[in-house]
Amino acid sequence: MRQLLRYLKPYWKSALIAPLLMILEVSMDLLQPRMMQRIIDEGIRLGDQSLVLETGALMIVFALLGAVGGIGCTIYAVRAAINTGTDLRSSVYRKISTLSFGNLDRLGTGQLVTRLTNDITQVQDVILISLRVLVRVPLIGIGSLMMAFLTSPQLALIALPLTVPVLFMLWYVINRAQPLYTQVQASLDRVNTVIQENLSGVHVIKAFVRERHERERFGDANTALTMHSIRAMNLTAITSPVMLLLMNVGTAAVIWFGGVNVTEGTLTTGEIIAVITYLTQMLSTLVSASMLLMRIARAQASAERIVEVLNSVPDLQDRPNALQDFHPKGRVAFENVTFGYGEPVLKDVSFVAEPGQTVAILGATGSGKSSLVHLIPRFYDVTGGRVTIDGVDVRDISQQALRAQISVSLQEAILFSGSVASNIQQGNAAADDEAIHEAARAAQAQEFIERMPEGYETHLGQRGVNLSGGQKQRLAIARALVRQPVILILDDSTSAVDMETESRLQQELSRIMHQRTSFVVAQRISTVLAADKILVLDNGQLVAEGTHDELIVASPIYRQIYESQLGAPEDVSTQA
Repeated sequence: MRQLLRYLKPYWKSALIAPLLMILEVSMDLLQPRMMQRIIDEGIRLGDQSLVLETGALMIVFALLGAVGGIGCTIYAVRAAINTGTDLRSSVYRKISTLSFGNLDRLGTGQLVTRLTNDITQVQDVILISLRVLVRVPLIGIGSLMMAFLTSPQLALIALPLTVPVLFMLWYVINRAQPLYTQVQASLDRVNTVIQENLSGVHVIKAFVRERHERERFGDANTALTMHSIRAMNLTAITSPVMLLLMNVGTAAVIWFGGVNVTEGTLTTGEIIAVITYLTQMLSTLVSASMLLMRIARAQASAERIVEVLNSVPDLQDRPNALQDFHPKGRVAFENVTFGYGEPVLKDVSFVAEPGQTVAILGATGSGKSSLVHLIPRFYDVTGGRVTIDGVDVRDISQQALRAQISVSLQEAILFSGSVASNIQQGNAAADDEAIHEAARAAQAQEFIERMPEGYETHLGQRGVNLSGGQKQRLAIARALVRQPVILILDDSTSAVDMETESRLQQELSRIMHQRTSFVVAQRISTVLAADKILVLDNGQLVAEGTHDELIVASPIYRQIYESQLGAPEDVSTQA
């Protein structure tokens, strides 16, 4: 929690003014019981009506001043807390944007959403409450005890033994609450993850009639959250009645002991009422303190989760002398590359893609095709060997400079809410309308875009929900092309495009990418027949390399893939 308090520093003036105004409110509250004592003992008992009116008017003034202090404290506390939460949320978001794919894989999307929303809200709320309640608790507690002693030391001494069980209860709350709320937040992570998976995969769930299974999965996660929340809230439920019991015991003791002294003439009725009021204020404040400690415990659990993100070190780091200005021709070489997410996915892969070549990558599912192309823009680092561009190890190039020369279009076309044009322009923020239209034409997206109600200004729903799979893929390809990259990577990015459209798309790519290096991961072999080089992967190993004509003769695996999709070649010696 301490690490996060630095985000409060820019708003130190508001954070300082709020407690000062709270001191004003507390001071006025502490004066009220003495005023009541004066009214009872000097005004009512002696029949002095003017003193009653004068003191009553003074109590109203004090109450108004206290209200001013309370309202002012709230205004400045809200200003400090909300601004702190805003800055913290921005900082966590910026941190997440710097993390590598490996970091994001480990943290998980659902957890990150919870930390950006609920966890930061918990911290923000505790700052707000602390600037009010945390300041008020010691001031009222100590002030009430002191004023009680000034009013009647005999009665005030009765309250002292109550502090022992109260302090024990507070200690118990502090030690028990944080682990419980850590479990609550972890359970909330799981609920958010399941919700996100269900909403993003709703078509699959309905297509396979898995609604009941997913309801059960959500029910399990929701039940776990419920159980952990109940355990945490039970602690709150026990704390409050115990505190109220102590307060009532103290009040009863003061009334009993004070009543005896009133009959003996050693105390006045006003003194008893004042002490009871101070005792009630003190113990009520301790009840508030117990509630605050519960909130702090939850916020502490949330703070630790936020700090975990802020302290995360990206798996991929630029080297100290990494190239910041890099303009390659596009020669890509894999030199004995090994890579894995634990178990090896690629094993001793070596090949060269010359500038301007189109390199196709084929293989069964899980053979390492996508992992291979993800190493070129350095989404992950190799675990052995190296990947070079124009002879320079990609690890010796800054990530920004490297990725500025590469465009990637993935099988899952991720689009964003906004216009069609803005989605294409994400590939190149400086692209004008002409460049956007040219990229769309090359990606075979122009025709369906022009049929939309507002053309390029048509608003797309979240993740492009109002487009078909093939349309989304073509927009993603247009986004990659508008950058005019030196290296283009199409990772099975035409899987949802029909054969005729794909054929036109390949012709356009051949035209505009003849001076650029292209990598095409494909499932359909018709996509790669004209490639300058075809790589065949099997179980993470490069088992064949060459043109279609060479592989149809020399590679049994390639020939098997060809025959399974296009039938047996009539003459393997003349295949083109």
